[in-house]
Amino acid sequence: MNITVEFNVPATMRDGIVLLANVFRPVEGGPFPVLLARTPYVKDFSTTGDFWDAVRLASAGYIVVIQDVRGRAASGGEWLPMLNEARDGYDSVEWAAALPGSNGSVGMFGASYLGFTQWSAAAHNPPSLKALFPCVTWADARDGLSWRGGALELGLFANWMLGVGVETTLKRIAGQPPDVQRAAMGALVQAIDTLRPAGYMSLPLKDFAPLRRTNTGAAAFDLFFERPNARDAFREQSPAEFYDRLRYPAYNIGGWYDIFLGGALQNYTALREYGAKLLIGPWTHNGPRSVVGEMDFGFAAGNWVNLQFDMVGLTVRWFDHWLKGRDTGLMAEPPVKLFIMGENVWRDEADWPLARARNTPMFLRANGGLSFDAPGDEPPDRYTYDPADPTPVRGGALLMNPLYGAGPVDQRPVEARPDVLSYTSAPLERDVEVTGPVSVRLWAASDARDTDFVARLIDVHPDGFAQPLCDGIVRARFRDGDAQPPSLIEPGRAYEYTIDLWATANLFRAGHSIRVDVASASFPRWDRNPNTGDDFGSSAHMQPARQTILHDAAHPSRVILPVVRR
Repeated sequence: MNITVEFNVPATMRDGIVLLANVFRPVEGGPFPVLLARTPYVKDFSTTGDFWDAVRLASAGYIVVIQDVRGRAASGGEWLPMLNEARDGYDSVEWAAALPGSNGSVGMFGASYLGFTQWSAAAHNPPSLKALFPCVTWADARDGLSWRGGALELGLFANWMLGVGVETTLKRIAGQPPDVQRAAMGALVQAIDTLRPAGYMSLPLKDFAPLRRTNTGAAAFDLFFERPNARDAFREQSPAEFYDRLRYPAYNIGGWYDIFLGGALQNYTALREYGAKLLIGPWTHNGPRSVVGEMDFGFAAGNWVNLQFDMVGLTVRWFDHWLKGRDTGLMAEPPVKLFIMGENVWRDEADWPLARARNTPMFLRANGGLSFDAPGDEPPDRYTYDPADPTPVRGGALLMNPLYGAGPVDQRPVEARPDVLSYTSAPLERDVEVTGPVSVRLWAASDARDTDFVARLIDVHPDGFAQPLCDGIVRARFRDGDAQPPSLIEPGRAYEYTIDLWATANLFRAGHSIRVDVASASFPRWDRNPNTGDDFGSSAHMQPARQTILHDAAHPSRVILPVVRR
C-alpha cells in the first residue's frame, strides 16, 4: 500500500499550546483507524524503533501519528517530564480521531516513556481511544523508575536527565551568542562524559554536580529530596495510581532484564479482565535481542519471536482486532507468552503468576550454603559495607552507560569482594524451574542507623559462570513500605527485611547451582547509603557499616522461589 507523509502537522491543546506531529497515511482507500505515539525523543528520529515502524504500520492500513510532546523538539510549551501527558494525551487522541481520512478510532503504541504517555492519556478515558500497546513501561514510579525499595534509581535518573538535557539545552540557548552556546553545550557534554568515572560520586547527593552545573533537570531533582519515596509526590508518574480509571485492552511487552519488568507484570495483572495480554522475553530495555549481556539465548529469542512474528507484525494483529474488528486469532491464544531461560524456549501460559507454581523457600545456611532444609543453630555472617568504596553494579536490569553491562553478565568479579556474601546450593541433581515472583526475607542487623541491603538470585553454571536473574534492594528506613512512616533502625538489633526481586523465568539445569548474593550496594544503579541516618541526600560524609546476616532457627533468612513442577 502506498503512503504519504505530512510533516509538522499542528494540534492545538485546550490551553492554546500547539504540538506538532508527523503523519503517515495510506494514499488510497479509507477511512482508516489512527495509531498515535507521543514522544519526548524527537518525532523526526522516531519513525522506527525496536517495537514499531511507522511505514509498515501505515502500509497495513493505518494513519500513523508521531507527535512531539509539549516542550520537546518542534512542539510548543514547557516540558515538565510526565506532568502534562494526561491532559495533552486526551486532547491529542481526540484531535487524531478527527484527522482527514480517520474513521474515528484511535490506538496508542510505543515503548518506555511512550508507554507512559499511553497510560496517562487512557486514565482520562478519551472517547476515541480503543486499545493500547505499551512496551517496557513502568507501573509505579517508586518501583523501578525513580525509586526501588526506598533507594533512588540514581543510574537511570542521572543518565536519562542528562541525555534528554541535550535537546532541552539546545532550545534554551537558541539565539544566544555563539560563545554562550558553546559554553552551555560544553558543560553538558562534560557532565555526560564524566558521569561514569566521577559524576555519580558527588556529595552531598542533593547538590548532584552533573545536574547542578548544567541546570538540566535541577528542578525535577529537588522533588526527590523534598519528598523522598513519598507516594503522593510521585502519583502523577505512576499508572498504578489510576488503575480504577483504566478500561482498555493493552498488550504489555517486557524483558526479564528490563529496568521496568515489574511494571509490565503489574500492568498486566491489574488489567487482565479488560483483555490485556503479556509477553516477556529475555531482553533488556534496549529491545528484542537474541544475544543479551554475555549470553546467547538463541535466534528465536530475538525480534523474530519463536520464529512466528516480529513486534510490528504483532502490533498490526493487535490493532486489526481492536480497531478494525478482524478476527486475527490473537484473542483465542493464551494471554501470556514467556521466554523460559535455561531451557531457552517460548511458552504460552493461561495467566501470570502461574497457578501451578509453588512458593518454595530456600534457606541461607552456614559456610555459604543454600538449602531447601531449614537452618538449626548456626552462627551469623558479617561484612563491612563502606560507601566510600561501594559494591559496584555489574549487569542486570540496567538503563545506564553500556559499560556497566546490562543483562546476564558474570557476577564473579563482584562476588570476589569482601562486602558480598554468596550462598550457593549444591549442584542440582535434577532440573528446577523457577517462574514467577521472587523475594528474599533477610534477617539482618547493622551498627548504623540506616543502611541498605541488596539481594540477587543467580544461576551458577557448571563452568562457574554466575548468571544474574533478578535482584532488589531495601533501604532500612523504608523497611515497612507504606504501612508505617520511614524510621531509622536501632543499631545492633535484628530486623526481618523483605526484598522484592520482581520475577524471573529460568530452568536451573541439573548440574547448575542456585545462588543468592547479599550486599549493601549496587552502585551507581542505586544511590549509595552513607549509613549516617541523615536526611536523604544531605550527607557530605560517609561512614562504614558493619552488617550481620543471621540464618538460624529463630532468624531463617530465605529466598522464596516459585517452583514449577515439570
